[in-house]
Amino acid sequence: MSVPRYGPDSPGEEFRCATRPRCAPRSILEHGTSRWGVLVLIALAERSCRFSELRRAVDGVREKMLTQTLQTLERDGIVHRDAHPVIPPRVDYSLTPLGQEAAGLVRSLARWTGERLTGVEAARREYEARREATGKRRG
Repeated sequence: MSVPRYGPDSPGEEFRCATRPRCAPRSILEHGTSRWGVLVLIALAERSCRFSELRRAVDGVREKMLTQTLQTLERDGIVHRDAHPVIPPRVDYSLTPLGQEAAGLVRSLARWTGERLTGVEAARREYEARREATGKRRG
């Protein structure tokens, strides 16, 4: 079975396709917007980092998850891994041009969330109040 693709002759198809399994744009979207992918993009948008620097910058990420996230983003052409032939080994991570573009979009989304935080918090309080008033609990 082939992977669905979209092009300029199918306006809006990129949005419909991204909701389907095995859609090429969906896998990239999932990688770049994963829990840790977003934070790695934001951290690397500032400057290149060594693994240990990234681990400190992305608070709460486990070493295994950071390694997997970096490998996935490298595979997608978003992160560049530069291994220096020195002792002790040194590896720097940076964003490729594709990664810089993706990081810009993620930063815009992060900025939007910060600007809309008050409204979102109000909506959450209203939602909880409605659920409490009807006797419905979480779950």
